[in-house]
Amino acid sequence: MTVPQPTLDQHLKAALPDPDAGWSMGSFGAIAEFHHVAGDPAPALLAGCAAVSARGGVRLEELDRVTPIAWEALSPRPDRWQQGVALCLPAPEAAMTQRAVLTELGPDHDALRAQDRAGVLFDMGLDQPQVDFCIRTADPELLALLRAHVGRPVMAPGNPAMAAILKAHPHRVAQSRIGRVEVYQKIGGPDTGGTSPTGPHTHVLPKLLRARRSHSANMPIPEGLVPVAGFHPPSPIMGTLAEDRAFDPEIFAAFQAFLSAWGDPVNLAIKQRLWAALAGGAEPGDLAPPEDRAGRVAFRVALRQAGRREGENARLARWRAAYDRELDHADEDAPGH
Repeated sequence: MTVPQPTLDQHLKAALPDPDAGWSMGSFGAIAEFHHVAGDPAPALLAGCAAVSARGGVRLEELDRVTPIAWEALSPRPDRWQQGVALCLPAPEAAMTQRAVLTELGPDHDALRAQDRAGVLFDMGLDQPQVDFCIRTADPELLALLRAHVGRPVMAPGNPAMAAILKAHPHRVAQSRIGRVEVYQKIGGPDTGGTSPTGPHTHVLPKLLRARRSHSANMPIPEGLVPVAGFHPPSPIMGTLAEDRAFDPEIFAAFQAFLSAWGDPVNLAIKQRLWAALAGGAEPGDLAPPEDRAGRVAFRVALRQAGRREGENARLARWRAAYDRELDHADEDAPGH
């Protein structure tokens, strides 16, 4: 008898309590991230596919509409790689309001926590393809200032709205067609020592926003699809704070199963051919690397994974020297870990 495989919805619900899993929602230049912090109480699981903690939360809906795309990418660090699952919709279905000015939306009746539903939601007007990037506040002083500048771009010269937001640290709420991510912690900046706080946080990068792109070119998303959320399963080589961890073969195998189910079969085959060649004692030159960029990335990721799975050795070092010397062109939003 064939055993039914878990659905996407079941996989994601099962990951919500996992302290090593993470979630994101946003675009190229504006993103909200949610994950646990070691030592914190476990997030409360809500109805559907949702969880909330004292630092932030996530809710995902209508997952039957979603196409998951599992991906791997290079890291600037030569002993690492990156991975994730992009939750995608066709571009026309993914489009949000794309407001270009600060807009008051009213009380946030859809807030994850009942205590936040009286807070007033403002779309920041970042004009991004698949996310409405919002703030929520009940602070009278901030409300008055924001209302005085509704209808203006928040980053326009002479507009005090952005400076007021950075000073007041309102909740940030990223909304897409399949749900939301909420962040309650301070905005990274002068009040946080110039770094993002540990755990849920947001990034708004004006230089990248101007591109109005849905995602980084480092994510191999098929033409016509747009990522409307991200699922970040545990990494076999690092923790949620990007700290090194001993290679975990079970976590590695779990993500390779996601690649088999939701990844690019061509790139998966490239990795498997390389691993078979290495197992057979092949030397550099015995197996030509792919000519296309995506294939080269898969080839190089497989070399790095071989080093972590089996340990570095002189022959693998020759392969790495031949084919994994420098990063291909990477977007400016490439993570640094």
